[in-house]
Amino acid sequence: MGMGGGGGTGHAVSEINVTPLIDVLLVLLIIFMVIVPVTPRGLDTLIPQPPKNKDNNPPNDRTIVVQVLSNGAAEPSYKINEDSFAKSDIEPKLAEIFATRQEKVMFVKGDKDIDFGKVAEVIDFGHQAEVDNIGLITPRVEAGQ
Repeated sequence: MGMGGGGGTGHAVSEINVTPLIDVLLVLLIIFMVIVPVTPRGLDTLIPQPPKNKDNNPPNDRTIVVQVLSNGAAEPSYKINEDSFAKSDIEPKLAEIFATRQEKVMFVKGDKDIDFGKVAEVIDFGHQAEVDNIGLITPRVEAGQ
């Protein structure tokens, strides 16, 4: 009464066949390897680079900078290249500025005390005005680091 060598006597086999499980595992592995590279990334940002020689380069009047400034009130004040605007006038003014331009690039600069939601609203105004590239000016960028 020893163990048989598998002579085909018709007895039930008590071992688990793992071959189909390995096949399923390999298919899942391939699926996850294909899916992982197409996961969405974060925001693409455009950061202005400081000029190499500050003395030789005049300021570019084609650069559009929208500033969100805290003024102590609940609603911040807004400037487009040093001209003050009401919040409701920003999107029409940006649309007017970028209607004739081929390079649709603007920068947004917010005070450090401003809630980022206010800066995000200005970024949204830029998207509504069909601006292609919107960059953020941070204190480190402004300092030239």
